[in-house]
Amino acid sequence: MIPEEKMAAVTRGLKEAFGAGAFDEIRDLTDRPTSNRAFRIVVRGSAYLLRINTRPGEIARHFSCMRAAAEAGLAPRVWYTSAEDRISITDFVEAVPFAAEDALRQIPAALRTLHALPPFPPSPFNTTCTFLLHKGPMLDGMIQKFQASKILPPHDLDEFLAQYARVAAAYSSLDPDTAPSHNDLFKPDNMLFDGKRLWLVDWEAAFQNDRYVDLAVVANMLVAEEAEERIFLQEYFGASPGSYQAARLYLMRQLAHIFYAMVYLTVGAADKPIDWGEPLPAYSDFQRRFWAHEVNLGDAHSKAIYGRVHWEELRHNVRQPRFEEALRIVASRRSAS
Repeated sequence: MIPEEKMAAVTRGLKEAFGAGAFDEIRDLTDRPTSNRAFRIVVRGSAYLLRINTRPGEIARHFSCMRAAAEAGLAPRVWYTSAEDRISITDFVEAVPFAAEDALRQIPAALRTLHALPPFPPSPFNTTCTFLLHKGPMLDGMIQKFQASKILPPHDLDEFLAQYARVAAAYSSLDPDTAPSHNDLFKPDNMLFDGKRLWLVDWEAAFQNDRYVDLAVVANMLVAEEAEERIFLQEYFGASPGSYQAARLYLMRQLAHIFYAMVYLTVGAADKPIDWGEPLPAYSDFQRRFWAHEVNLGDAHSKAIYGRVHWEELRHNVRQPRFEEALRIVASRRSAS
């Protein structure tokens, strides 16, 4: 079950962590062939998560951020890491369903603790929506590829790019507000509830980023109305949010819609054209089912639907008075500074 070439490294980890040369039980938890390998192992009656990182790239930053989060009580206890062998062993979390109304309060409280930690190391890559704010050849190439793909009808593409330009211009003009960030919380699988407390897992994408990225992707899953948004932000800031904080979150939420629409429409259309006539679930219904693990993004069709619901939600939001109000608020804050 464990790749033969990793057995010696796993044995070293078990000896260093537990003084044991082997595990008692093992179960493969790997999602897909392209995923990092993950196993539930039992050693001396206790369950642990063994991960073998098979994707290329540096891993020391990943382990450093994971350890910092674990020491803060945000991530499961880390028993062993080896950057050389690309292996980690942590406590295993037996997850139970996490009610959205409870998550609406517990997740922003956890993010408040995370974002108060000492700065995380920088990353050579950015797989979050703030990638869209950093001009350069990589961003230009992504946008040109999206335009050339002709996934969106011409009129829709013009609107998409125009709204992207408005949001990016407004947000890029704001003062930086960075914090140690998880950066992969658009996936509900990375927020585990054990019946008593929340654990954040899978720190591979962590680095110092705009604090509103983590907030926005979680809000896009859980927040359906402004009253819930106020609860969400109050739990994060520990006080009633101001108009600027709410406006900044709102604009980051739109940037996230743009990013995930662009990415998932592209990968969803890789094998065959998207059927734009196919009925589409309401954004809130899709996200509710996504949060409840009733849908996943494992196939091209699901990815296309995910991209479409983000695009439709963006198109709806930019037509609301609140969008213009958010732009006005951040513009007035910028003028006053």
